[in-house]
Amino acid sequence: MTDARAPYASDPRRSRGRRTPEPESLTRTAFQRDRDRIIHSGAFRRLQYKTQVFIFDVGDHYRTRLTHSLEVAQIARSICRLLRLDEDLGEALALAHDLGHTCFGHAGEDALDQRMLPYGGFDHNAQTLRILTKLEKRFAEFDGLNLTFESLEGVVKHNGPLLDAAGKPLKEEPLPVAIVEYMAEQDLELATHAGPEAQVAALSDDIAYNNHDIDDGLRAGLFRLDDLRDLPLVGEVLRGVEAKYPGIGRERTAHETVRALIGRMVTDVTDESKRRLSALAPRTVEDIRAHDRPVIGFSDAMAEQDRALKAFLWSRMYRHDRVNRMTSKARRCVRDLFDLFLAEPQCLPADWARRAEGPGSPKTARLVADFIAGMTDRFAIEEHARLFDISVTT
Repeated sequence: MTDARAPYASDPRRSRGRRTPEPESLTRTAFQRDRDRIIHSGAFRRLQYKTQVFIFDVGDHYRTRLTHSLEVAQIARSICRLLRLDEDLGEALALAHDLGHTCFGHAGEDALDQRMLPYGGFDHNAQTLRILTKLEKRFAEFDGLNLTFESLEGVVKHNGPLLDAAGKPLKEEPLPVAIVEYMAEQDLELATHAGPEAQVAALSDDIAYNNHDIDDGLRAGLFRLDDLRDLPLVGEVLRGVEAKYPGIGRERTAHETVRALIGRMVTDVTDESKRRLSALAPRTVEDIRAHDRPVIGFSDAMAEQDRALKAFLWSRMYRHDRVNRMTSKARRCVRDLFDLFLAEPQCLPADWARRAEGPGSPKTARLVADFIAGMTDRFAIEEHARLFDISVTT
């Protein structure tokens, strides 16, 4: 394996730079600095108590947003290395991709989005951009983390362009407010694809959460190993593990199956991406941005198998009655907090209350959304008790 970066990889020496110019580091590349700033941010630390499927106190061995982000970063680095891309940028984007998620996973986001509909809605991807460019307040000379263009572009466009060539949104709903506001300050070229490292981070996210949700679902007893046997690819891999390691027990069998599945998916992504890159023959990263489809992706066969796994997890895990009950309580918690803070912003912490405009105003609504989106599961539960249980006084 060569250490040389491919000509179409993002090159930190040719970065489009930062919104606020800074002297270059003598010891780290621009993308390494981005990664380090993400790791040291408050939003990244809070991911340890933000969950994906289970709320934080269900058990210590289930994935949180933090452990998931670390797993995505490991996969992204591996794929970037195999494709001769910039590993540091791929890692930075993987570590940042979930910063904008609310407490209680998608249940919390859905509840917050519903309450924010009159005020422009809530989108976790746009909230990540808001955190990286505005809400983190650590540096003396700027708000946010002042990341490079490539990192901000990758966060916003890792799932593909947001606008068509005429500048119209590709989805039916308008662009999230946070993205529109930031575009007035820096053009992230929303009609093109992101660089290849961002595309790798997006696929790594899929690989990580699908396979690790198998592990968490088995651990929680939401389904059994036998339930996986008829799934394309998963059943094949499971039978191979059992034939190679008979009698090793359920837990080891599950781990070896997930491990082998990740390996198969990573191999498929790298093989398919090499095929697409060879056909396109890009000379620069700009050729990849301008291409009409992603250069990083699953083969058609693997994409179909991945969809089957997603469908299984949707019906057997994400819509399990135990999960439904947790998410129902989580949604009520978020709605209660939002309604109270919007109507009575003086109940916000003092430094937040001072920035409120008044009950029911759009500015106050966005402020409340920022506050709730930053909550961990634990803090949201405790805050709800403090505000709604009259017997709780601290």
